Amino acid sequence: MTSRPALDVRTVTESEFADWQRAMNIGFLREPTLSEEMLEARREQFTPGRSTGAFDGGRCVATFRSFAQELTVVGGATVPADAVTNVTVAPTHRRRGLLTRMMERDLAAAKERGDVVATLIAAEYPIYGRYGFGPATSATEWTVDVPRTGLDPRRSGPEDGGRIDLVDGEDVRKLGPELHERLRRQQPGAVTRDELWWRTATGAVRFHATFHEPFHAVYRSAGGEVEGMAAYTADDNWGDAKQPLNTARVKWLIGVTPAAERALWHYLCSIDWVVAVRSGWRAPDDLLPHLLPDPRAAAVTTQADWLWVRILDVVRALEARTYQAAGSLVLEVADGAGLTGGRFRLEASADGAGSCVRTTESADLTLDVAELAALWLGDESAVRLAALGRVREERAGAARQADALLRTSRRPWCPDIF
Repeated sequence: MTSRPALDVRTVTESEFADWQRAMNIGFLREPTLSEEMLEARREQFTPGRSTGAFDGGRCVATFRSFAQELTVVGGATVPADAVTNVTVAPTHRRRGLLTRMMERDLAAAKERGDVVATLIAAEYPIYGRYGFGPATSATEWTVDVPRTGLDPRRSGPEDGGRIDLVDGEDVRKLGPELHERLRRQQPGAVTRDELWWRTATGAVRFHATFHEPFHAVYRSAGGEVEGMAAYTADDNWGDAKQPLNTARVKWLIGVTPAAERALWHYLCSIDWVVAVRSGWRAPDDLLPHLLPDPRAAAVTTQADWLWVRILDVVRALEARTYQAAGSLVLEVADGAGLTGGRFRLEASADGAGSCVRTTESADLTLDVAELAALWLGDESAVRLAALGRVREERAGAARQADALLRTSRRPWCPDIF
C-alpha cells in the first residue's frame, strides 16, 4: 500500500489566504473561485495568527478561523470568547484527524490568551460535542399568517406615541451599533458585532457577488429615542387571480423594550401586499406570537440548537454570571482535553453573586464540560439531562437544586450567526 504523505496543519499567512478561501468555499459547497473584488472584501476578516489550514502538497484542504468576541452571561456581565468559524475539511481528506488537530491548536491558544469560553454555530449537530462544546442556546423561526393575526388592516402606526421610520444603510451604520450594545448588555447569549458586521449587513462591504439590499425600519419612542430596528426583504409573488402573495423575511430585528418589539412586528404585518412574515431566528420564548391578537397566526417553522459553548475556565465562567437563588453545589467536571476539568464548589449568595473554588469535597453532580456549557447560560435543565443519562446525581435532589440555581426566567438568545 502507498503511504499517505504527512499533512501540515499550520497558521495561514496572507499569501496563502486565496488558497485557504478557495478550500473554505469547497468545504461549504460554494463556487470555489472568488472574484478579486470579493476576495479583497473577505481579506478584511483576516486576522494574523487566527486562521489555520491543513495543507497537502502545498494545497489547502481544510480551514479553521477564530476571532475575538464578547459573550453576555446571565446578569449582564461579559466574558472574552474565542469565536470559531469557517471550519471545513475537503471531502477528499475526511477522517484523517484534521479538524481535531486544528481545534486542539485553537483551544489551547484561546486558553493561553485567557478566554473564558469558545463559541460557535454548529452546521452539524454531532461534530462538536467531542471537543467539549455543548448547545447553550436554541432558536425558533415563526411564519406569521398575516390575514389571521387579527390586527386591524387600517392601522397606520404605533399606538404608544412612537413612530416607525424607513432609513438607509448609512443611517443603520450610525444608529445600529449603540442600539445593539444596549440589547447585548441585557440579553444573555448575545455577542458583539464589530464595525465590519454593520458594513457587511448594509452592503458597504460585499462578501458575495449578489447583494440584495434590505429595507430598514427604525422604531423611535414617544420621546424620540431609538429603541428598535429591523432589516427585512420581500419577494414578488402574485397569485393567478392577480392577488399579492408576498412574504417578508426578517434578516434581523432587535428591540430593547417590549414596546419596540410590538411596534416593529405590527409594522411588518401591516405592509401592503405582504401576506406572510418569516421571523428569522428568534429566542424560543420570544414575545412575537403573543404580540398578535391571535397567537396561532404565528406557526413554528423551525426550532434548533444555535449557539454552542466550550468552557475553558470553569471558575471564571461560573463566577461571571448571577444566580436565581442562594445555595451551594459541588460539581465534578470531566474534560477529556484537560483544559478545565476537576471538582468545583459553587456558592451563590442571596444577592445573586457566585463564587467558585476547587475542592476535595464529595461531588453533588458529575457531568462532562459539554453538559456544563449547556447549563451555564440557564437554558438547559439538569433534571432533564439526568433523565437522559448525561448528568449523574451523586446526591439525591442535586439536579433539582442545580436548576433552582442556574435556570433563568427568560431563555438566553444569540441574535447572530458567525
